[in-house]
Amino acid sequence: MMREFIYFADHLSTSVGKAFSWLIVILMGGTCYEVFMAKVFNAPTLWNFDFSLQMYGAIFMMAGAYTLSTEAHVRGDVIYRLFKPKTQGYIDLVLYFIFFFPGVLALAFYGYEYASLAWKIKETSWNSPAQIQIYMAKALIPAAGVLLVIQGISEVFRSIICIKTGHWPARMVVAEETEKILMRTSQDEDQKDVI
Repeated sequence: MMREFIYFADHLSTSVGKAFSWLIVILMGGTCYEVFMAKVFNAPTLWNFDFSLQMYGAIFMMAGAYTLSTEAHVRGDVIYRLFKPKTQGYIDLVLYFIFFFPGVLALAFYGYEYASLAWKIKETSWNSPAQIQIYMAKALIPAAGVLLVIQGISEVFRSIICIKTGHWPARMVVAEETEKILMRTSQDEDQKDVI
């Protein structure tokens, strides 16, 4: 049952993260449009700053669970990586309950109240001359919290499996450290030079 939930959570987090990554293209298009309008026609838009802010916020909020599912969050693992996987599992299990779940549960519950009020009053940006609507973007706050809770439960199950078996379950998408990628690329180039 735990492995099925891990599979479900990883697929959900990966699907949502990849879907929201396309907002980068929209964000880039909006920025290019703004620069073009401002520099070529000397007619900057009133709405683009808020639009960019909302797009970036959506990417940031909705990529959290994906980043967690790929182990890509910043981690101070100087000592942690020296431990055996079973010990790492115990450390992760304890830390998820002490630090992770209180924060993301607060994000989900209080984010819901925050977004609900914004929808009720049809909130607009108070600092925007265009008075752009922001209540829809605020709905992403509790959504991100729920996705993080689901992925967090998956990570707890991973820790339990690691404690029982002594090995971490495989991940759907594995994040690699930049140094490893650069070293592998450098080694591949060296091998091509030898051949």
